[in-house]
Amino acid sequence: MTIDRAATVEMDRQDKMAPLRDTFALRDDLIYLDGNSLGPMQTKVADRVRQCLHDEWGQDLIASWNKAGWFTLPQTIGSKISRMIGGGKNDVVVTDSTSVNLFKVLAAAIAMRPERRVIVSERSNFPTDLYIAEGITAMADKGHELRLIDSVDELDSAIDGDVAVVMLTHVNYRTGAVHDMNAVTRMVHERGGLMVWDLAHSAGALPVNLAEANADFAVGCGYKYLNGGPGAPAFIYVAPRLQGSATQPLSGWYGHKAPFAFDPAYEAAPDIDRFLTGTPPILSMVALDTALDIWDQVAMEDIRDKSKRLCELFIALVESRCDGFGLALASPRDADARGSQVCFSHADAYPIMQALIARGVIGDFRAPDILRFGFAPLYVRFADVYDAVDHLVAVLQSGEWQQEQFNVKSLVT
Repeated sequence: MTIDRAATVEMDRQDKMAPLRDTFALRDDLIYLDGNSLGPMQTKVADRVRQCLHDEWGQDLIASWNKAGWFTLPQTIGSKISRMIGGGKNDVVVTDSTSVNLFKVLAAAIAMRPERRVIVSERSNFPTDLYIAEGITAMADKGHELRLIDSVDELDSAIDGDVAVVMLTHVNYRTGAVHDMNAVTRMVHERGGLMVWDLAHSAGALPVNLAEANADFAVGCGYKYLNGGPGAPAFIYVAPRLQGSATQPLSGWYGHKAPFAFDPAYEAAPDIDRFLTGTPPILSMVALDTALDIWDQVAMEDIRDKSKRLCELFIALVESRCDGFGLALASPRDADARGSQVCFSHADAYPIMQALIARGVIGDFRAPDILRFGFAPLYVRFADVYDAVDHLVAVLQSGEWQQEQFNVKSLVT
């Protein structure tokens, strides 16, 4: 590909989103291509958390549940996320973790299809999704099973009259492949099943419209493209038509129809609030709430357009400059079939990534052989892409990845 760094600098100059990078606490010499794993902090988030610490908790104490709106943060933040994923104002709440929320919606779904015993998912789905499904089937103890397919192409034959629910991640965490949400949901409904979508690698990365797709349930996290901080609370979507009938087993006090009536018997809230459980982590909630304000300044269509351009530039530069070094594109080549990440496979992916990280190019490794690079348009620059490939070329040509320090596995990869 015949493009020089000056051309990428000019791309950044013309990029109307470029000023948003300055709102993030990112060093200028850092090339951060791991926002699909943990988004960086916005400076205003730190200010907001300090305010919560010093004023709301530090001064007003328990009065802040009312005065600062702590009690309704799950709904307040949920409405912000709902706008991004095609839901209505009251269709999303922020609560718990993605894994816990997945447990809730899977339990709700199989309870709504009591005559069916099968959950279908992909073998390449994120492991926690499969682990939660395994736990649900064991707990149900009525002959339930998890049926795994190797490709969505097998979905048509996998969905029979025993399938209660299909659970898929919209964008595959390892390859970035995107499912056709509308077509898949329609197929599942035609066979009498319910559809659960995991939006962990979709929300904030590409346009999603759950209402248009007629999805039943969806979950997602707040710490990747939404930049809510490490371990930020997750979100849960329930279609309006199901909110009054779907029931979840974690019937905590926050999901009660009248939490402060302190009734000893549980009666679920009549709406999305029934999917809440316990008291929310307020410091994490205010961080996510503030981080989401930036999305009022951008359109998801523009995010998607820049994402595609960043990814296409990266693929072209890697394939033209790193030819012969054993890299193979592991993500779909078609930009429309790919999320906001690009993955290359290599037999020595782990030490290569560690060598890049030591140079200030932050991506991550996914077993067994994937170099994964995320391109978050809010702060990734076109010049970052060029510079990242420069470093990758240097690492491969020099063989520095063979150094012992880069071949020692860390707990987090």
